[in-house]
Order: sequence, then C-alpha cells, then structure tokens
Amino acid sequence: MLEGIIIKGIGGFYYVKVDDTIYECRARGLFRKNKTTPLIGDRVLIRINEEDSTGYVEQILDRITELKRPPVSNVNQAVIVFASQKPEPNLWLLDRFLLLASYQELDVIICINKSDLDLEGKADEIFNIYYKAGYKIVKTSCKTKEGIDEIKDLLKDKITVFAGPSGVGKSTLLNNIQSNLKLQTGDISQKTSRGKHTTRHVELIELDLGGWVVDTPGFSTLDIEYLDESELQNYFIEISDRSILCRFSGCSHYKEPGCAVKEAVDNGEISKSRYENYISMLQEIKEIRRY
Repeated sequence: MLEGIIIKGIGGFYYVKVDDTIYECRARGLFRKNKTTPLIGDRVLIRINEEDSTGYVEQILDRITELKRPPVSNVNQAVIVFASQKPEPNLWLLDRFLLLASYQELDVIICINKSDLDLEGKADEIFNIYYKAGYKIVKTSCKTKEGIDEIKDLLKDKITVFAGPSGVGKSTLLNNIQSNLKLQTGDISQKTSRGKHTTRHVELIELDLGGWVVDTPGFSTLDIEYLDESELQNYFIEISDRSILCRFSGCSHYKEPGCAVKEAVDNGEISKSRYENYISMLQEIKEIRRY
C-alpha cells in the first residue's frame, strides 16, 4: 500500500497525493459501517488498481487535529482573514473564529486584508486591540503587497486553514502568495455589501515554498454549543490572564463583585468590544444550557 494525503473530495471520490502523483480513490465500505468519513488533510494508506491507476482508501492514519467547519484534519494553524473595508469588519464574528481555532488548539494568525482601503485607521484600531490581547496579527494588501512576504514566512512547512467571511479576499490573498494557483475570486455584492461565495469546496493546496493551505467557503455563523460557560474565558487570552486577580476563583466576569476583568475593561486595559463579545457568548451558552 502507498501512503499519501487527501487533497480534495468530491462526490464520494477522494484525490490522494502520493509524491508527485494524484490518485482518484473511493473509500472502503468499512468506513461507512464505522461511521467514519475521510477528511481533507488525512494521511491515508491506499491500494492501487493497476489496470486504471485508481485506488481505494484502506486506512486513515491517526489525526493530529480535526475541524468540523471546515471539515479538514491535521491543520497546524489558522489564518483568520478579515478586511479593513468592503466588507466592514465584524469583530463579533472574528472573536467566534478565534474561539473555534483556540478550542482546536491551533496557532492563530489574524490577517487584516485590504489595508490599502483603510482611510480611517480602522485596521490600526483592530491591530491594536488584538495585538494587545496577545494575538499574532498581520496587515496585508494585495494591491500594495504589504504583509505578503510576512504571511509567506508564517505558512512555510505548516498546514494552514484560511478562514473568514466571504468577500474579505482569501482567494486573492492566496493567489498573491503563489501566483500559479489562479483561484476564483469574487466581487462584493453592491446590494448587501457582503462577499459572494467563490470557493465551492474544501481543497488542500500545496505551496511551492513548503507547506499546505486550505481554501474554504466563507462562513457567517459558528456554533458554540459544545462549550461549557466556565470554559469560555479560557479562549479569550486577556480575560483568562486577568482572571487570576478576581476576588472569587469561579468568577464569570459578568455580575460578580471584585472582578479584575471588569476593572481592566473600565480602565482600558481590556478592549470593551472584546469583553462585550465575551458576555454575548456567555449569555448564549447559558441560554443553550437552559434547554
């Protein structure tokens, strides 16, 4: 058997790259029986049909990580892309993406794209909020080439998922990172100011500089029903760090007295928008648990 990596899956066929060859494979019925679905990014063992060079996925090797949305495995890091303008950045949605990536124990890079459109300093404002919170953050522009080399260095020898709302320029950014990709890009809808979906399926793309990236469809919501309310603060770096100073060890930073997190928000040490998003998600989880 040959060992390879699944780079794409369409209509029940899995495309497995082994060295410089890509084999079209079916999955053995055993996987359906065990309720296991091969994922993009899986390292697999395949058996080749010598007659037509197609194959069967015989075994899925142990996964390091597994994402649900997008469905992809063995990712090392996430680049979460938002635009400084067109569409307007949604920090509530950004925090949802950060939460999901942290929950999956991925290294996270925030990319503020279209920095050339930032005439009001919005990108710098977002940069300061999240840099201060402890995140790695890069401003990029496919027009001026700002930050492109920095992103390339961060992608080298990693398996990276690119995520973010549609219309923020993920595909254009990837085309600038490697010009021969020729990924389809889309315009912003004039009516809704939201991006049109251009990526139709999840695909693992090999980079000449070393490493792989996953181009994914844009998302508008991310479920957090899997979280317990006591866990939530662990995925907000600055809130988790400050929580050790709270009067009560089980402080949820909502209505408790002597809360060091609320004090830090009041004096500007923690971003008010970040705190408000935390409280919004905390209430959402409480409501889910109620039912």
